Amino acid sequence: MNQTARLLIDSKCALGEGPFWHPLRQQLFFFDINNRKLFAAEADGAVANIWSFDEIVAAAAVIDNDTLAIATETGLKRYDLITGETSLIVAIEADDSSTRTNDSRVHPSGGFWIGTMRKEEDEPGGAVYHYRADNLTTIRTQARIPNATCFSPDGRIAYWSDTPTKQILKCAADPATGLPIGEWSLFADVSDGRGYPDGAVIDSEGYLWNAKWGGSCVVRHAPDGSIDRIIEVPASQVSCPAFGGPGLKTLFLTTAAKNLSAEQLAAENVAGGVFAIELDIAGQPEPLITL
Repeated sequence: MNQTARLLIDSKCALGEGPFWHPLRQQLFFFDINNRKLFAAEADGAVANIWSFDEIVAAAAVIDNDTLAIATETGLKRYDLITGETSLIVAIEADDSSTRTNDSRVHPSGGFWIGTMRKEEDEPGGAVYHYRADNLTTIRTQARIPNATCFSPDGRIAYWSDTPTKQILKCAADPATGLPIGEWSLFADVSDGRGYPDGAVIDSEGYLWNAKWGGSCVVRHAPDGSIDRIIEVPASQVSCPAFGGPGLKTLFLTTAAKNLSAEQLAAENVAGGVFAIELDIAGQPEPLITL
Protein backbone atom coordinates (compact mmCIF):
# COMPACT_ATOMS: atom_id res chain seq x y z
CA MET A 1 0.00 0.00 0.00
CA ASN A 2 1.41 3.36 -1.05
CA GLN A 3 1.20 6.09 1.57
CA THR A 4 1.73 9.80 1.01
CA ALA A 5 2.75 12.38 3.59
CA ARG A 6 0.59 15.51 3.79
CA LEU A 7 1.73 19.12 3.88
CA LEU A 8 1.77 20.24 7.52
CA ILE A 9 3.60 23.60 7.40
CA ASP A 10 3.94 25.65 4.22
CA SER A 11 7.20 27.08 5.53
CA LYS A 12 8.81 27.59 2.09
CA CYS A 13 12.30 26.91 3.46
CA ALA A 14 15.16 27.31 1.03
CA LEU A 15 16.80 24.37 2.85
CA GLY A 16 14.61 22.85 5.55
CA GLU A 17 16.73 20.59 7.75
CA GLY A 18 17.59 19.25 11.19
CA PRO A 19 14.09 18.45 12.52
CA PHE A 20 13.68 17.05 16.03
CA TRP A 21 10.86 16.68 18.53
CA HIS A 22 11.71 18.62 21.69
CA PRO A 23 10.84 16.16 24.49
CA LEU A 24 10.33 18.86 27.13
CA ARG A 25 8.44 21.42 25.07
CA GLN A 26 6.54 18.83 23.01
CA GLN A 27 7.19 20.83 19.86
CA LEU A 28 8.79 20.19 16.49
CA PHE A 29 11.96 22.19 15.88
CA PHE A 30 13.53 22.56 12.42
CA PHE A 31 15.93 24.83 10.55
CA ASP A 32 16.03 26.75 7.30
CA ILE A 33 19.80 26.55 6.84
CA ASN A 34 20.11 29.01 3.95
CA ASN A 35 17.94 31.64 5.62
CA ARG A 36 19.56 31.16 9.06
CA LYS A 37 16.30 30.49 10.86
CA LEU A 38 15.03 28.09 13.50
CA PHE A 39 11.32 27.23 13.77
CA ALA A 40 9.27 25.69 16.57
CA ALA A 41 5.84 24.28 15.76
CA GLU A 42 3.04 22.44 17.50
CA ALA A 43 2.11 18.89 16.47
CA ASP A 44 -0.78 20.31 14.42
CA GLY A 45 1.61 22.50 12.41
CA ALA A 46 0.92 25.83 14.10
CA VAL A 47 4.22 27.75 14.16
CA ALA A 48 4.94 28.83 17.73
CA ASN A 49 8.26 30.65 17.29
CA ILE A 50 10.87 31.65 14.71
CA TRP A 51 14.41 32.63 15.68
CA SER A 52 16.92 34.32 13.34
CA PHE A 53 20.71 34.01 13.52
CA ASP A 54 23.69 35.95 12.18
CA GLU A 55 25.44 32.81 10.93
CA ILE A 56 24.45 29.48 9.40
CA VAL A 57 22.74 27.10 11.82
CA ALA A 58 22.02 23.52 10.80
CA ALA A 59 21.18 21.33 13.80
CA ALA A 60 20.65 21.36 17.54
CA ALA A 61 20.68 19.24 20.66
CA VAL A 62 18.42 19.75 23.67
CA ILE A 63 20.07 20.93 26.91
CA ASP A 64 16.90 21.74 28.86
CA ASN A 65 13.47 23.28 28.37
CA ASP A 66 14.77 26.69 27.32
CA THR A 67 18.31 25.97 26.11
CA LEU A 68 19.70 24.30 23.00
CA ALA A 69 23.19 23.42 21.84
CA ILE A 70 23.19 24.81 18.28
CA ALA A 71 25.58 23.52 15.61
CA THR A 72 26.63 26.70 13.76
CA GLU A 73 29.18 27.34 11.04
CA THR A 74 31.79 28.32 13.65
CA GLY A 75 31.06 25.94 16.50
CA LEU A 76 28.69 24.38 18.97
CA LYS A 77 26.94 27.14 20.93
CA ARG A 78 24.60 27.31 23.88
CA TYR A 79 21.47 29.21 22.86
CA ASP A 80 18.79 30.55 25.20
CA LEU A 81 15.41 30.34 23.48
CA ILE A 82 13.93 32.97 25.80
CA THR A 83 16.61 35.68 25.78
CA GLY A 84 18.45 34.85 22.55
CA GLU A 85 21.73 34.87 24.47
CA THR A 86 24.49 32.80 22.83
CA SER A 87 27.71 31.45 24.32
CA LEU A 88 30.40 29.20 22.86
CA ILE A 89 30.61 25.57 23.98
CA VAL A 90 33.37 24.52 21.59
CA ALA A 91 34.76 25.97 18.36
CA ILE A 92 34.39 23.82 15.22
CA GLU A 93 36.21 24.89 12.04
CA ALA A 94 35.83 28.50 13.15
CA ASP A 95 38.93 29.49 11.16
CA ASP A 96 37.59 28.04 7.89
CA SER A 97 34.94 30.27 6.31
CA SER A 98 34.46 27.82 3.43
CA THR A 99 32.68 25.21 5.60
CA ARG A 100 29.47 24.98 7.61
CA THR A 101 27.70 22.43 9.77
CA ASN A 102 25.18 20.03 8.31
CA ASP A 103 23.42 16.84 9.41
CA SER A 104 23.97 16.12 13.13
CA ARG A 105 22.26 13.94 15.73
CA VAL A 106 22.45 13.06 19.45
CA HIS A 107 23.40 9.51 20.40
CA PRO A 108 21.42 7.84 23.25
CA SER A 109 24.46 8.43 25.52
CA GLY A 110 24.18 12.21 25.03
CA GLY A 111 27.11 12.34 22.61
CA PHE A 112 26.47 14.74 19.72
CA TRP A 113 27.67 13.76 16.23
CA ILE A 114 28.18 16.95 14.21
CA GLY A 115 28.80 16.95 10.45
CA THR A 116 30.48 19.72 8.45
CA MET A 117 30.80 20.32 4.71
CA ARG A 118 32.07 22.85 2.19
CA LYS A 119 29.46 25.55 1.52
CA GLU A 120 30.02 25.21 -2.22
CA GLU A 121 29.38 21.43 -2.07
CA ASP A 122 31.95 21.10 -4.84
CA GLU A 123 34.52 18.78 -3.28
CA PRO A 124 35.34 16.88 -0.08
CA GLY A 125 36.44 19.02 2.82
CA GLY A 126 33.90 18.26 5.52
CA ALA A 127 34.19 16.15 8.63
CA VAL A 128 32.22 14.47 11.39
CA TYR A 129 32.88 15.32 15.02
CA HIS A 130 31.74 13.78 18.30
CA TYR A 131 31.13 16.06 21.28
CA ARG A 132 30.43 14.77 24.78
CA ALA A 133 31.31 16.03 28.26
CA ASP A 134 33.70 18.76 27.12
CA ASN A 135 35.53 16.50 24.65
CA LEU A 136 35.52 17.04 20.88
CA THR A 137 36.75 14.11 18.77
CA THR A 138 37.14 13.93 14.99
CA ILE A 139 35.39 10.82 13.64
CA ARG A 140 35.70 11.24 9.88
CA THR A 141 37.44 13.61 7.46
CA GLN A 142 37.21 14.40 3.73
CA ALA A 143 33.43 14.11 3.64
CA ARG A 144 31.54 15.91 0.92
CA ILE A 145 27.95 16.04 2.25
CA PRO A 146 27.61 14.25 5.62
CA ASN A 147 24.12 12.88 6.21
CA ALA A 148 21.99 10.04 7.61
CA THR A 149 23.55 10.23 11.08
CA CYS A 150 21.45 8.06 13.40
CA PHE A 151 21.75 5.30 15.98
CA SER A 152 20.18 2.00 16.92
CA PRO A 153 17.89 2.07 20.00
CA ASP A 154 20.58 0.41 22.17
CA GLY A 155 23.24 2.85 20.95
CA ARG A 156 25.47 0.04 19.68
CA ILE A 157 25.23 0.84 15.95
CA ALA A 158 25.89 4.16 14.24
CA TYR A 159 24.76 4.91 10.70
CA TRP A 160 26.09 7.59 8.35
CA SER A 161 26.26 8.53 4.68
CA ASP A 162 28.30 10.78 2.44
CA THR A 163 25.38 11.66 0.18
CA PRO A 164 27.09 11.64 -3.26
CA THR A 165 28.31 8.06 -2.73
CA LYS A 166 24.71 6.76 -2.58
CA GLN A 167 25.78 4.41 0.21
CA ILE A 168 24.63 4.26 3.84
CA LEU A 169 27.35 2.94 6.15
CA LYS A 170 27.27 1.52 9.66
CA CYS A 171 29.75 0.82 12.42
CA ALA A 172 29.78 -0.40 16.01
CA ALA A 173 29.48 2.34 18.63
CA ASP A 174 30.18 2.48 22.34
CA PRO A 175 26.71 2.65 23.95
CA ALA A 176 28.14 4.60 26.90
CA THR A 177 29.69 7.42 24.84
CA GLY A 178 28.48 7.19 21.24
CA LEU A 179 32.03 7.01 19.91
CA PRO A 180 32.63 4.59 17.01
CA ILE A 181 34.56 1.52 18.12
CA GLY A 182 34.62 -0.54 14.94
CA GLU A 183 35.31 -0.33 11.24
CA TRP A 184 32.74 1.14 8.88
CA SER A 185 30.90 -1.29 6.60
CA LEU A 186 28.12 -1.08 4.02
CA PHE A 187 24.57 -1.01 5.38
CA ALA A 188 22.69 -0.24 2.17
CA ASP A 189 23.77 0.59 -1.38
CA VAL A 190 20.97 2.84 -2.66
CA SER A 191 22.51 3.72 -6.03
CA ASP A 192 19.68 1.95 -7.86
CA GLY A 193 17.00 3.75 -5.84
CA ARG A 194 15.37 7.14 -6.10
CA GLY A 195 17.39 10.23 -5.34
CA TYR A 196 20.27 10.53 -2.90
CA PRO A 197 20.47 9.50 0.77
CA ASP A 198 19.89 12.55 2.96
CA GLY A 199 18.94 12.71 6.66
CA ALA A 200 17.83 9.62 8.55
CA VAL A 201 16.34 8.55 11.87
CA ILE A 202 15.88 5.19 13.61
CA ASP A 203 12.47 4.13 14.93
CA SER A 204 11.79 2.15 18.12
CA GLU A 205 11.99 -1.12 16.18
CA GLY A 206 15.50 -0.39 14.96
CA TYR A 207 14.51 0.36 11.36
CA LEU A 208 16.17 3.28 9.53
CA TRP A 209 14.07 5.95 7.78
CA ASN A 210 16.08 7.73 5.08
CA ALA A 211 14.95 10.91 3.31
CA LYS A 212 15.66 10.88 -0.43
CA TRP A 213 16.98 14.15 -1.84
CA GLY A 214 15.65 14.36 -5.38
CA GLY A 215 13.58 11.23 -4.80
CA SER A 216 10.27 12.60 -3.47
CA CYS A 217 10.10 9.99 -0.72
CA VAL A 218 11.37 8.56 2.53
CA VAL A 219 12.46 4.91 2.63
CA ARG A 220 12.28 2.60 5.65
CA HIS A 221 15.18 0.15 5.73
CA ALA A 222 15.12 -3.02 7.84
CA PRO A 223 18.15 -3.74 10.08
CA ASP A 224 19.58 -5.90 7.26
CA GLY A 225 19.47 -2.93 4.87
CA SER A 226 16.54 -4.17 2.78
CA ILE A 227 13.68 -1.82 1.90
CA ASP A 228 10.64 -2.30 4.14
CA ARG A 229 8.37 0.49 2.87
CA ILE A 230 8.36 3.78 0.98
CA ILE A 231 6.37 6.90 1.89
CA GLU A 232 5.74 9.34 -0.95
CA VAL A 233 6.30 13.08 -0.40
CA PRO A 234 4.80 15.81 -2.68
CA ALA A 235 8.18 17.57 -2.87
CA SER A 236 11.29 16.29 -4.62
CA GLN A 237 14.04 17.44 -2.25
CA VAL A 238 13.22 15.57 0.96
CA SER A 239 15.95 16.36 3.49
CA CYS A 240 15.37 14.79 6.91
CA PRO A 241 12.82 12.84 8.99
CA ALA A 242 11.94 13.10 12.69
CA PHE A 243 9.42 11.28 14.88
CA GLY A 244 7.22 13.26 17.24
CA GLY A 245 3.68 14.10 18.21
CA PRO A 246 1.42 11.93 20.39
CA GLY A 247 3.18 8.66 21.19
CA LEU A 248 6.01 9.64 18.81
CA LYS A 249 3.96 8.13 15.97
CA THR A 250 3.99 11.11 13.62
CA LEU A 251 6.80 11.19 11.07
CA PHE A 252 7.75 14.77 10.17
CA LEU A 253 9.73 15.47 7.00
CA THR A 254 11.60 18.64 6.05
CA THR A 255 12.11 19.58 2.40
CA ALA A 256 13.95 22.21 0.37
CA ALA A 257 13.20 24.62 -2.47
CA LYS A 258 16.79 25.63 -3.29
CA ASN A 259 18.16 24.95 -6.78
CA LEU A 260 14.70 24.37 -8.27
CA SER A 261 13.97 26.14 -11.56
CA ALA A 262 11.02 28.48 -11.97
CA GLU A 263 9.18 25.70 -13.78
CA GLN A 264 9.93 23.21 -11.02
CA LEU A 265 8.83 25.65 -8.33
CA ALA A 266 5.58 26.26 -10.18
CA ALA A 267 4.90 22.52 -10.29
CA GLU A 268 6.18 22.01 -6.76
CA ASN A 269 4.72 25.02 -4.97
CA VAL A 270 4.94 23.31 -1.56
CA ALA A 271 8.70 22.74 -1.84
CA GLY A 272 10.42 23.80 1.37
CA GLY A 273 7.42 22.81 3.47
CA VAL A 274 7.25 20.36 6.36
CA PHE A 275 5.24 17.21 5.69
CA ALA A 276 3.79 14.66 8.12
CA ILE A 277 2.24 11.23 8.22
CA GLU A 278 0.79 9.21 11.10
CA LEU A 279 2.30 5.73 11.41
CA ASP A 280 1.74 2.50 13.29
CA ILE A 281 5.36 2.63 14.49
CA ALA A 282 6.79 4.86 17.20
CA GLY A 283 10.07 6.72 17.05
CA GLN A 284 12.58 7.15 19.86
CA PRO A 285 12.59 10.05 22.33
CA GLU A 286 15.21 12.71 21.60
CA PRO A 287 18.14 12.29 24.03
CA LEU A 288 19.51 15.31 25.89
CA ILE A 289 23.10 16.29 25.14
CA THR A 290 25.75 15.52 27.77
CA LEU A 291 27.75 18.72 28.26
